[in-house]
Amino acid sequence: MSARRGDRRRAREYALQLLFQLDQSPHAADDVDHACREFWEGRRATESVGAFADAIVRGAMEHRDAIDRLLSETAHHWKVSRMAVVDRNILRMALYEFLFHPETPPVVVIDEAIEIAKKFGNEESGDFVNGILDAIRIRLDAGEIPLPGVSVPPGRSSV
Repeated sequence: MSARRGDRRRAREYALQLLFQLDQSPHAADDVDHACREFWEGRRATESVGAFADAIVRGAMEHRDAIDRLLSETAHHWKVSRMAVVDRNILRMALYEFLFHPETPPVVVIDEAIEIAKKFGNEESGDFVNGILDAIRIRLDAGEIPLPGVSVPPGRSSV
């Protein structure tokens, strides 16, 4: 694994940990800045790892309602609130990257999400995350997912 890819993976793992904390403490979600500052106290991470993790967390939280609607539409037999907390937050951060960081290829986002799900989730998490993200990737590529306020770079389907 390249150093950049390793840094990105570590940042995503930190982002998952912070999103998990925010998810479990609803009042913390009201002050993401404070939660981020507290999270990094005593942790040693490079500036780029911290910055990428924070960007994922802040973005996923800012767009959580839209992301959760998309999850709800896709996971037909699952309420977002009933998903395993780890799986739900891996999906949130991956969808944030899909929709708002299109410079990262979707296949990379999916692969990273699966690996993180295998590490932090249960034995079914990798397959669950893969199924949901792949279904959303197909819909994104087909231009079937409208999400107001998202600018789409050239060569990417509109959302």
